Amino acid sequence: MDSVKCPHCGKQVELSEAIVHELQAQVRDEESKKLKAEFEREKAEEQAKNEKRLREEFEIQNKERATELMEAKKKELELSEKLEKEKEERGKNEEKIKEETLKEASEKSRLDKLEYEKKISDMQKALEDAQRKGRQGSQQLQGEVLELDLEEKLIKLFPNDEFVPIPKGVEGGDIWQKVRFNGSTVGSILWETKRTKAWSNSWTTKLKHDAGKISATESIIVSITLPNETANFDRKDGVWITTYEHAISICRYVRFLITTVASVKSSVNHTEEEWGQIRDYMMSDSFKHRMQAHFDGIKSLRDSLDAEKRSTVLRWKKSESQIEKLDNNTTNFYGELKAIVKNLPEVDGVDSPLLEDGNDENQTLL
Repeated sequence: MDSVKCPHCGKQVELSEAIVHELQAQVRDEESKKLKAEFEREKAEEQAKNEKRLREEFEIQNKERATELMEAKKKELELSEKLEKEKEERGKNEEKIKEETLKEASEKSRLDKLEYEKKISDMQKALEDAQRKGRQGSQQLQGEVLELDLEEKLIKLFPNDEFVPIPKGVEGGDIWQKVRFNGSTVGSILWETKRTKAWSNSWTTKLKHDAGKISATESIIVSITLPNETANFDRKDGVWITTYEHAISICRYVRFLITTVASVKSSVNHTEEEWGQIRDYMMSDSFKHRMQAHFDGIKSLRDSLDAEKRSTVLRWKKSESQIEKLDNNTTNFYGELKAIVKNLPEVDGVDSPLLEDGNDENQTLL
């Protein structure tokens, strides 16, 4: 049995086991409370430290954000002042230019002033036209499509000819076709394609100049728009001009001209005078009229063929409509009979819409 010493008399006092357990429980409970209190105190201290640290970090971040915001506002203010200053400067410059213009205009006569205003108006109109054309699409891209399509046709129709890149410095040409005859190059054709709404007379002069740079025998401009006095083709300033529709025919004639001249030159039986006469004939109005008659014949045949196609299509549509009408009448007639006569034999190729519909009153007779 356990005992304890009395603090007052100094004697050993025996304790029962129950009391010992109770005392031990009290001690453990007190220790537990102490530990819990210590834990709570440490926890509170740690929480206080964390809260303090978070507050400090938050304050630092707020200060940084405030600093950044101040810097941003400062930059915004500086930019605003700069823009305002530039605007003011532009206003001063515009006002200065306006004053100078008015001063100059006042020194001139009324007619000079009207002429000046007209020039300004024309320039503004030209600028607006250029902007509108830019929005509608690039004419250069459209021209490249026309050029590529023409080159594909030429390569397919004249496989023996050589198609080489345009040399540097020749800005006007699009296609350079070297004509081959009997295994040799006997001449060349410089092509240029145009896809604009208006014709310019300067095109022929420029292409002729570019053709001279590469010693091209002939040069051809293919344009969707020709001069008012030109129908299908013409020759101006030594340059052939034609539409895309007649480009291949012109090419055949020009190749024939080049190969014929080459053949005459190579033959010992023909003199230089005969060669000149042949070339003069091919450049004459008579030869041009023959070519025009050829083109007119092709156009007449094409127009006749188109008219015949339209007539045939209309005739087909009319016949098809009549056949469809007869077919519908036959089908309806058969359906009405079958609605009356229950055992009417089936007819191949004839359907009965009355029976398929299921809503006709005649079905009550079956």
